[in-house]
Parts: sequence; structure tokens; C-alpha cells
Amino acid sequence: MDKLEIEKSKVHITVEIIEYVANSVVIKTILKKSTGNISVMSVDSGEGLTEKITPFDTFVQMIEGNAEIVISGISYLLSLGQSIVIPAHEPNHINPNGRFKMILTVIKSDYEI
Repeated sequence: MDKLEIEKSKVHITVEIIEYVANSVVIKTILKKSTGNISVMSVDSGEGLTEKITPFDTFVQMIEGNAEIVISGISYLLSLGQSIVIPAHEPNHINPNGRFKMILTVIKSDYEI
């Protein structure tokens, strides 16, 4: 088993895979493959993610709390159970609305520079 990944063939409660850490953004890998990866992230109140552009589509699913996802200047408020795909090559950032947890799924097939 890859020590970076969670244990396979075991039932997990997704929201409990990761905990909050004061004044931090924490990321834990669920699966990591050459074609993409799945991670779970916790973001403490007052923290956020700076704007970035990635060459891959990213599926974001909220599993606790809510946050503002800004894609190419357009704001989307996601709450528990909601999701959005951040398109490849689009500037994006995440603003918390209190603490939240989310799953990030990155698909690397059809990689383009």
C-alpha cells in the first residue's frame, strides 16, 4: 500500500478521513495515479487557497461546510453535497465561509500544455 493513500478494501467515512488543523489547509491523498488523483481537503476558518491555473479538469465536492469557488471571475457558493467541475486552464481560487471539507478529483487524461 502506498503510504500516501488511504487503506484500500476498507470502508471509510469520507468526512472523517481528514481533520481540521488550526489556521491550516490540510490535504490527504485518497488515490494517486498517473492519470489523476483523488484527495480530501480540510480548510480552517480564515484560510483560503490562492488563485491558480492547472492544466487538468478538477471535480470539487463539498462534504462539510460551504465555500465560494471562483472560476474565471465568476463566483459559485457550494454547500454540503454540492459539486462543480473547475475546467482546465481557467483561473480559480477558493474562499472559505467558515471551516469546510471537500473532495478534489483531478483527471489527467488528454493532458495538454
